[in-house]
Amino acid sequence: MPEPHGEQPKLPTHLTWEELEKLPAEIAAQIELWNGRVVWLRRGPGEHQTFTRRLTNALESLARKDMSSNTEHCWRANLETNVFFGRTGNSDFVTPGFLVHRCLERPYQDVRAGDVLLVGEVLSPGNTQSDIEAKKARYAGGGIPWYWEVTLARDDSAIDIVQVYGLETGYGQLPDGVRPLRPSNYLLTGEWTRDAPNGIEFDFPFPISIPWTELEF
Repeated sequence: MPEPHGEQPKLPTHLTWEELEKLPAEIAAQIELWNGRVVWLRRGPGEHQTFTRRLTNALESLARKDMSSNTEHCWRANLETNVFFGRTGNSDFVTPGFLVHRCLERPYQDVRAGDVLLVGEVLSPGNTQSDIEAKKARYAGGGIPWYWEVTLARDDSAIDIVQVYGLETGYGQLPDGVRPLRPSNYLLTGEWTRDAPNGIEFDFPFPISIPWTELEF
C-alpha cells in the first residue's frame, strides 16, 4: 500500500469521477475515491514497487498455468489497477497494489469488485494500522474473497511476512442486541515468513506456490 502523500494540492474533500478525470494525471494518480471522498495516496519506496511487480508476475504465471489445465477458467493478474464498487458509476474505487480478476468481456472495461478474486497490498514501514484496516474493510465490503497483506522488512530490502485472509460473510455468536459494525470481515488463513522453506503455498483461488527466490530484491 502506498504511503500517504506528504504535500497535497488544495482540492475539495469530495469529487466525482468526472471531476477527477479533469485533474492533471500526476495528481489524479495519487487519489482514490471512497464514495466520492478524496483519499490521498502516493507511491512508496523502490522496494514497494519491486515487490508489487514480482508478486504480480508470480500470480500471473500461476493463473496462466491453472487456465492451461482448467480451460473453463479465465483469470487476469495486474498491479495498481482501479477496482470500482457497485455495478455502475466510477466515483467509488480503490487501487490495490496487485490483484487477480476474471477476464472481462471487452478491452478497457472497468474492473468491478464483483469481478475480483484476490487483492493484495505491499505495506511499507510508514503505513499506519488505521489506514491498513480502513482499506481492508473496503475490500471486505466489496465481497472480494481473498486479501493478501505483504509486510516489508524495516532493516533490509526484503519481504518480512506474507499473510492471506479469507472473506467471512457470517459472524459468530453475539449477545442479544449486539451486531457487528460490518456484515463481512477477513479471517487470517495463511502466513509465511522468510524462514518458510517452501515459500508461499496456498490453494485458492487457484493453486499457488511461490518460492522466496522469485521474490528476492
